[in-house]
Amino acid sequence: MIENRKGFDLFCHAVLIAGVVLIVFPVYVAFCAATMNAQEVFTVPLSLVPSTHLFENVAYIWGHGSGGTTAPFGRLLVNSFAMALGIAVGKIAVSILSAYAIVYFRFPFRNTAFWLIFITLMLPVEVRIFPTVQVVSTLHLTNTYAGLTMPLIASATATFLFRQFFMTLPDELMDAARIDGAGPLRFFWDVVLPLSKTSIAALFVITFIYGWNQYLWPILITTEASLSTAVVGIKTMIASGDAATEWQYVMAATLLAMIPPLVVVLAMQRWFVRGLVDSEK
Repeated sequence: MIENRKGFDLFCHAVLIAGVVLIVFPVYVAFCAATMNAQEVFTVPLSLVPSTHLFENVAYIWGHGSGGTTAPFGRLLVNSFAMALGIAVGKIAVSILSAYAIVYFRFPFRNTAFWLIFITLMLPVEVRIFPTVQVVSTLHLTNTYAGLTMPLIASATATFLFRQFFMTLPDELMDAARIDGAGPLRFFWDVVLPLSKTSIAALFVITFIYGWNQYLWPILITTEASLSTAVVGIKTMIASGDAATEWQYVMAATLLAMIPPLVVVLAMQRWFVRGLVDSEK
């Protein structure tokens, strides 16, 4: 049994190592390409030894963009951060209040209301996105931060996760709050919200990355390069037709675009895992 256990452990470690290599190797190739100049990046085969032009490429892409069709990439990163942060905060605020009302308030058809919210997950994005674009256009919110963030704030998934967590809280908490004279808002602010910190952290990580990686929505809502996002900007840098793509700048932009979500995940990793576990109870 012990020998079999050791063999199984070795197999698991081998699979983990292979997975890490599979994930990290493309990132390393992008890093190597970002350190090269225009001549080195087109060398066949591409060298896997980093060159010395990383900071030069990053500085250029930050202030100029690439291909002559995009705004400075630093501006695109700011747009992406504003969009991701707005979506994350908005989703959490709307979802936690919706879940609180569904769990703690007694009103007719409250469960029906929840399932009507949840059933929206079954609708493909393609079904919902064009009516949403029409609404945004009618409200004259195109080429605005409000147009980028507000339509993506509603979240059935976040509402479901908060609802599941609230259902694990004992009813005695509300009874004790009522005895102390606390109303619904006081109970939410002083009791429910502090207990929801791990769930909020988990949802913040998920929704921030969701907002950061948006590609289709910014393309439909923004027509000005200065309001574009980092993901759209990277795609725009890739030339079409006979034009040559400046891959050293594309890879430098890709590395920059990876930093904010990576920082968020690393900073909130412990809370993220605990929040997912609490939501599943």
